[in-house]
Formats: sequence, structure tokens, C-alpha cells
Amino acid sequence: MKVRADILRTYQGVHTWTGIIAGLVLFIGFYAGSLTMFKYELADWATPVSAPVTEPKTSDYQALVDKAIVQYPQQMSNGFSIDLLTDQAPLSWYSQGKERGMALDNQLQLLHLNSKNELVIEQKSESKLADLIDYLHRTAGFAGEIGHDQSGVYILGIASVLYFLALVSGVIILLPTLVKTFFAIRKEKGPSRFWLDSHNLVGIASLPFHLIIAFTVVVFAFHDLIYDGLSPFYDDKSFFQRPPPAAHSYQIENLPSIEKQLLAAKNYAPGYEPIHIALSRLNTNSPTAIVKMSNESAVVRGPDTDYLFLQPYTLEVLNSSYPQGEESHWGNMVASIFSLHFGTYGGEWGRWGYFVMGLFGAFLFYSGNLLWLDKRAKKDANKRSTLFMANLTIGVCLGSIIAVVATLLVGKWVNQFTANANYSYLYSYYIVFFVFVAYAFKKGSQHTSYWGLVSLAGLCLCMAGSTLLQAISTEHYFKYYQSITVDFSAVVFALIFYFSAKKVKAKSAHNTSAPK
Repeated sequence: MKVRADILRTYQGVHTWTGIIAGLVLFIGFYAGSLTMFKYELADWATPVSAPVTEPKTSDYQALVDKAIVQYPQQMSNGFSIDLLTDQAPLSWYSQGKERGMALDNQLQLLHLNSKNELVIEQKSESKLADLIDYLHRTAGFAGEIGHDQSGVYILGIASVLYFLALVSGVIILLPTLVKTFFAIRKEKGPSRFWLDSHNLVGIASLPFHLIIAFTVVVFAFHDLIYDGLSPFYDDKSFFQRPPPAAHSYQIENLPSIEKQLLAAKNYAPGYEPIHIALSRLNTNSPTAIVKMSNESAVVRGPDTDYLFLQPYTLEVLNSSYPQGEESHWGNMVASIFSLHFGTYGGEWGRWGYFVMGLFGAFLFYSGNLLWLDKRAKKDANKRSTLFMANLTIGVCLGSIIAVVATLLVGKWVNQFTANANYSYLYSYYIVFFVFVAYAFKKGSQHTSYWGLVSLAGLCLCMAGSTLLQAISTEHYFKYYQSITVDFSAVVFALIFYFSAKKVKAKSAHNTSAPK
């Protein structure tokens, strides 16, 4: 296919500058986004192993709830949750803070029945490690809020608009040679050509995934503006109708059994298994019960489950994230957008697929910046803007990865000695990140690139080594190796980073004209 040379030049400029402007922010979003596919496994990996206090799915939840209502009526009427899969205390409520947000001092009250059928209660800090990974994915680490959302969400939304332009312009640039060079990886023509071929192959092969992510991120970032803009066309009616409150207040003493609520959820969604139920405002006229419903063989609309909203006294279904039919087209549309972005379909294969595609997305932005820097360096290796961008690219990209791995390691050990490691997560990430960026500007991109990759290899090996050391020093040896997938993946990435470091060192030895 022939495209006029002036059109190609125009789109090449669009592709280059949209990629450069948005690339570093999107690198963090994609890298952290790939980790969110296993954020709970990573959080469990960093959590100290403890002996089970109950058996999941066999506990007498109603006896536990009844005893808790008698001893703690006020707290239970405000709201409580039951985790149906845990082997720790299944019933909990927040004594400080709430579920949503990044508050680091949230406190949970955890309750279970001991072997004598006595109620046992303990206080525990809520771990925010999984939330930190998700926070980096959604905001790229930008602090502050605009309205009721983080500023980083809007920054990533703007970056995703540029990202979409980069995708479209990149396809147009490749059209004349797409068929001929699509699968060509020409190592013999030098590292620049190899990087370019790899960049093009990853970009085109994963184009549908990238278009989905670009579109859904824009919707997530600007959904309030979208709803407000559409509202006048629908007579200012709410797109998502809330059920009216009851004429009277309910009392927790009349609450139907937990078994009845779970049965109502199962009857509404055959084939789905309730794994968590959260009840709130139980002594008001608008009580709710939110049930997380799991089905590994189905498309779910939440990050990892579907959601069912019940009226806990009448057991009426108020809303759900399941397909609602033609009368709820807005809800169905939003649910589909969530499902496409979260990758909650295809079971474990889907999760691993989104994990790999997320890493490929990060590679796309990283390689794009390197190609631009290589081209600029050939013209003037010592130009100040080129040196600045080279240092910034290496500092931000490698620094964000090093900071996350270091934070995981910090959590693994700090959790052994303190009840609340949340502050150490946040401080370690930002301290390591900014120190590495400063190091990149001090030592230059080539030096920092090599030692950054070597450091990553060492930190990843330390992850597996930490699990081994802790397993040896405890009687729960085999329970530590429930996290074998995390440790095995860390070793694989250690090898990848090590061989990448060797390649960088070899290139540096033969390419003295690269930015320093």
C-alpha cells in the first residue's frame, strides 16, 4: 500500500511526539497494571504466614454473627463483612477508616469462634500493598486530588488520548511496509534496527489490546464529565437509578440468616459462587448487602468478581454487575468497559494474557523512547535535551520497577516485626524511585541503565531468597511455598534483567557515541 511521503512525515511526527510526551507516564501505568493481575498474590506473598484459626466454607457463620450482634450491636449494625474463603477470622468491620481509598491507618476488627465456640476478637491494620500497586497503575504515582478523584487519573486519561493518536499514526507509518516486514526481526542490521523491528511487531500484534486499554482509560478518567455532558439529552435523569429508601427503619435483630442471603445470591446467578458478603447501614431505612460472586469460566465485570446488591432484609436484588437486559443499556455498557479493561475473562489464561500484554505495553513505550534517543544521539550525542531525556527515560522506567520490587521486599521483612507496614510501602516506593532518578542524572543513562538492570536482577533473586529464609525459620515451611508462583516468576525476571544488563554493557562498549 502506497502512502504519500508528506503524509507519512506528518504522522511520523505525530507518532514520535505523542509517544515521547505520554510514554513515561504510560510505562508506569502499564507495568503496574500488569502486576495488578496478581496484586492479591503479591500482597499475600509479603504477609507473614500464620496458622489457620478456622476452615473456609465450613465455619458456622450464623453462630458467629449472632454472638457478635449480642456483644457488639452498634458496630455490627453499622456494617460488617464475611470472607467465605479465608482460613483466618472470617468476620470483620472497620474500627477506623473505610474500604475505599489509600488511608494507611485503617484498622480492622477481626472475629472468629475458637474451639470452645467462644467469640475471639482482635485488631489488625489493613494491608494496603495491593492498593498501592493499583494506585500506581491508576495514577502513575502522581499525588494529589482533583475533585473526588486522584490527579494522576486525569493525567493518565490525557496520556491515553495521546496514546491513541500514537497507535493510529504508528499503524499509518507502517502501512507501506507492513506485509513485507511484519515478522522481520533483523538482528544483523544492528541494535537500532532490532529495537525498531521489535517495537513494530509488539505494537501491531497487540494493537486490539492497546486500543481497548486506551479507550477504557479515557472513559474511567473522564466518566463524570461524560455523564454530565449526556445528562441534558436525557432530561437530567440519572443513568443509574438508586432504589428508594423504605418507609421505616430496619433492626439488625430481624436480619435474615447469612445462609438465606447467600442462597438468594446463588438463585439469582446459578453457576456463580459467593465468596464475600458486606452488609451496611443495617439499622436504617436503606440497608444494603454487597455479595462478591465468583465464576472462573465466565466474564465478570469487576476487577475479579461480579457484584450483587441485595436488600438484606427482603432479599430483593437491587442491582448487579451482570447483564441487565435492554432496559439497562447504560449499566451493561459500563460493565462491559470494566470487564475489557480488567481482563476478567478467560480464567487464569486471561489473567496471564493481560499480564504479558501489560508488560509488552511497557516495552512499547520504553523501546519507543530508546529509538528516539538513538536517532537524536546520531545527530548530536551531547545535546542537552537529548541527555536530559535519556536520563529521564532510564531513571523513570527502571526506577519505577526497582521501587516496586524494593517495596515488595521491604514489606516482606517489615511485616515480620510491625503491625502496620503501610507507611513503609509508601515511603520505600517514593524514596527509591526519586533516588534512582537522581542517580540517573548524576551518572548518566548508560551507566545507570546497566547498574539498574543488575540491581533489578539482584532484587528479584532476593525475593525468592527471602521466602526461603523465612520458610526455614518457621514451622510453617510448606505453607510459605503456596507463593511459589511469585518466587518462580521473580527468578525468571532476574534472569531476564541479568542478560539485558549484559546486552547493555556490550552495546556500551561498542557504541561510544551514545548519550552518557
